[in-house]
Amino acid sequence: MLESALEEAAARRGRPRDDGSCPECEGRGWIVERGDGAGTARPCPCRGRGRSERLLAAAGIPDRYRGCRLGNFQTAFVEEKGSRDQLQEAQAICRQYVEGFVTSEGRFRESGLLLVGPAGTGKTHLAVAVLRELVESYEIDGRFADFTTLIHRIQSTFDPRSPDSKRELLDPVIHARVLVLDELGAQKPSSWVNDILYLIINTRYTRRLPTIFTTNCQLERDRRPLRSLDRGADAPDDRRVYLGDRVPAAIVSRLYEMTQSVSFSAVPDFRREIGWRRSRIAP
Repeated sequence: MLESALEEAAARRGRPRDDGSCPECEGRGWIVERGDGAGTARPCPCRGRGRSERLLAAAGIPDRYRGCRLGNFQTAFVEEKGSRDQLQEAQAICRQYVEGFVTSEGRFRESGLLLVGPAGTGKTHLAVAVLRELVESYEIDGRFADFTTLIHRIQSTFDPRSPDSKRELLDPVIHARVLVLDELGAQKPSSWVNDILYLIINTRYTRRLPTIFTTNCQLERDRRPLRSLDRGADAPDDRRVYLGDRVPAAIVSRLYEMTQSVSFSAVPDFRREIGWRRSRIAP
């Protein structure tokens, strides 16, 4: 029986787990060898055999965004120069963020990014591109979470038949070295949702873990009349929504300290423009 157990263990060794992480170090990159004292840690062999691919597989990036990179972010087709310049500036800031992720002191960056602007302007593309390139370059664990989807999944754990627990869903989001939290403030949440959001953001804030946020809401309250904000009869309502009306003030305050704001305010909804072009059926 001992020989068969050893054979089984040998067969498991090096086989990726269901979540894509290494079975020896469980995705940490280090193996702790227990001794008489606290034990010692040594690098896991997985660090040299496709670790970044497994980390990407475990990052939860949706299929639609898996091809997003900084290099394939398109700006040339935007006709209005001011909009194109703003997109190029956003792309440049994201590239600088990746290239400077290791500080001069040899530590990982502690601050994140807050990509702010209307829907369809490329915020999620750039956020995912940053996440992907950080994971590939530095072999760190990253996580993508759409906040609305995350809340729905947590609510599903209230069902006793649910295979997941609240902790299993929240822990990877809270503790990831880099997190993308997409669509912050997408809907006016309940006090329970705000508690979850505060738990995520405050924990990452206190532990100095960088987070990349995207939001369609305005970071500052706009005092101008609504009519002056319109770009047409179909102007989306989220152009006028102040983020502080969707999330607690304590969270907005932390965002100022833990992120650099990147604006997409002058960019049109090019997702709609591209979609119409691609879906048009030629006569």
